[in-house]
Amino acid sequence: MPKKIIFEQKNVLVAGGAGFIGSHLCDELVKSAKVICVDDFSTGSEKNIDHLLAEPNFEFIRHDISQPIDLKQMPELQKFKIEFQGIQEIYNLACPMSPRHFHDNKIKIIMANSYGVKNLLDLAKEFSAKFMHVSSSVVYGLGEDAGKVPEGYIGRVDALSERSAYDEGKRFAESMVMNYSEKFGLESRIMRLFRIFGPRMPIDDGHMIPDFIGNALDGKSLTIFGDKNFRSSFCYVSDCVDAIIKLMNSAIVAPVNIGSDVVLNLSDVAEMIIRIIGKDLRVEYADPLLFMKPLCIPDIGKARNELGWMPIVPFIKGLEMTIYELRASKGLVGVEEAI
Repeated sequence: MPKKIIFEQKNVLVAGGAGFIGSHLCDELVKSAKVICVDDFSTGSEKNIDHLLAEPNFEFIRHDISQPIDLKQMPELQKFKIEFQGIQEIYNLACPMSPRHFHDNKIKIIMANSYGVKNLLDLAKEFSAKFMHVSSSVVYGLGEDAGKVPEGYIGRVDALSERSAYDEGKRFAESMVMNYSEKFGLESRIMRLFRIFGPRMPIDDGHMIPDFIGNALDGKSLTIFGDKNFRSSFCYVSDCVDAIIKLMNSAIVAPVNIGSDVVLNLSDVAEMIIRIIGKDLRVEYADPLLFMKPLCIPDIGKARNELGWMPIVPFIKGLEMTIYELRASKGLVGVEEAI
């Protein structure tokens, strides 16, 4: 059982807390908890958490989780009184996933999915903390013909493929969480995320939706790395954060799929972005890239029936909010509206 909360609020640690999803999770958690955000900015960004740095219940630690960390010895964490209260929850979202810089980060990805997960699990063991591991749909393989996959689908992953540092790494990380939990009696959760999108996604980093938006804002053609039949599904980030918190607070031990089960054609998505931005642009097609290939679509029946969760933000609304934020990051809000 997690160590009893002896002060007003629980202490929680978010590894990868300066990343796209991690920073949104920190935004929500800091409303009711004391949040320790750990990140080394491999792919996260300081601007994602700038607005939190003045919060008294938030503390940022720059650290590579593949290296051990001693929270009790950090002066900046004395205000959280970890020596007395410990840590109640640990959320692991740390993995340097940048499609554009994947080859440069291969070893970092392997280390994050092995030593990084081990170090966080050791913290969970030390403090009897609940542990949330945010995994990925890649554990099922590319699965172009798999249809909607339930959690029981074993999957098909090539351990020696070009993508293996990430795909096989995610599978190994899940195995480590499961075995640590069984061996040491940890209270753990595993969430398998499918494609998530929203504000704070980096532009020009190999992620489809922000790259589409970035090109459209710059007046460039939108390139789909595949043919006109390329389909996928997209879940808005606030729905993802809601699922993470719900799962941590649930009694569900087995992995849970989180994502949208609404299938969208990428050509239609590109056209939606062009219409919202209001420019006359072309949609082009190119050979598939390593991380721009069709993935499985989730069966979210378990999340719906056992967790009481389903995505509620309509895709078009999420797209509008993402476009607004990326416009603002480029300094175009107000400028284009005045044209």
